[in-house]
Amino acid sequence: MSFSYFVANRITFKSKRTFSKLIVRIAIIGIMLGLGVMILSLAIVRGFKTEIREKIRGFAGDIQVIKFDLNNSPENSPIRADTTFVKKATANHLITKVMPFATKPGIIKANGEIEGVVLKGVDKDYDWSFFKKNIVAGSVIDFKDTVESKKELLISQTIANRLKLKVGDKIKMYFVQESLRIRSFTIKGIYNFGIDEVDKTYVIGNLSLINRLNNWNPDEIGGYEIKVADFDLINEAAGAIDNMLPTKLKSYTVVDTYPTIFAWLGLLDGNTNAVLVLMIIVAVINMISALLIMILERTSMIGILKAMGATNWALQKVFLYNAFYLIGLGMLLGNLFGIGFGFFQSYTHFFKLDQDSYYMNFVPVQFNIIDLVLVNIGTLIVCLLVMIGPSTLVTKITPVKAIRFQ
Repeated sequence: MSFSYFVANRITFKSKRTFSKLIVRIAIIGIMLGLGVMILSLAIVRGFKTEIREKIRGFAGDIQVIKFDLNNSPENSPIRADTTFVKKATANHLITKVMPFATKPGIIKANGEIEGVVLKGVDKDYDWSFFKKNIVAGSVIDFKDTVESKKELLISQTIANRLKLKVGDKIKMYFVQESLRIRSFTIKGIYNFGIDEVDKTYVIGNLSLINRLNNWNPDEIGGYEIKVADFDLINEAAGAIDNMLPTKLKSYTVVDTYPTIFAWLGLLDGNTNAVLVLMIIVAVINMISALLIMILERTSMIGILKAMGATNWALQKVFLYNAFYLIGLGMLLGNLFGIGFGFFQSYTHFFKLDQDSYYMNFVPVQFNIIDLVLVNIGTLIVCLLVMIGPSTLVTKITPVKAIRFQ
């Protein structure tokens, strides 16, 4: 056992000085709270971004392919279903699903109220997994019955509340075109995404109904909705899709469709970085204060050890070992606090949010092992490096003055 480690061990675990113990405890609590808040900040921001992103992806897909024209209306221009394109796309390892769809604006009339909506038509190949997680009443459309499925409709909780509708209710929907067309529907299910851009606008129905309303050919659709295996590779997947498309078609990603939401999510990273910097500063200030007080309190000990031949570096290491112990203990407690509190929120959803403002009704938490490792390593390195400066105070203490100070 080295001299520095032996002395550090004695003053760390067998010290009877009450004042320094209080300062040490404050420093440990400061590191614990700082690291805990950093862990929670990263987990909450990651959870928030993931929840919002998955909601948008779940409804709109990752990439949409439509006709390349100047049509900017909610109603798609028709394209012919291309089985060759579908086979090529699904053969790419970046693509998991290619689903036809079409949209058409309409007006719902029910209980003396009217609501302008956009009907999104899908077929039997549609991936209902996301909708099933967000259905609050009823169920998704069953395409096994080809006749009944054309009369079934999914609406959002927002539209249901406005029009005072529930599952099983009958409604009429008006489609304004060259000749006004009216269709009757039964509410099959009610969903709640918490995304105003979706909940206030879209209802879900059968693609073949839109096909007939628009007098399209049987093989015509509005476009393709594509899902990718890894959202982080969405631009690479979009490039691969572009290389497969004929000149009459174009593709755009969900980021292009909802730029405001994704720009807002991007701003969260800046807020997180600010929190991390502030928490590290708080932890560092606490540790510097504690270390300086411990050195000043041990002035006579430093003077005696120097008189006995101890070098400045050996004495510096005494306090650096001591600081390492305090930092390590604070980080251990910080991890227990941050991770424990995060799991508590994840399982109980104890802390709520205003869904109209934040797109969800609870604070989401998602831990990532890389985030945890990096924030712990970063905190440890920064704190230890900063401790080197204050520890040089021992070099200014001379044996004569220290013993006289005693």
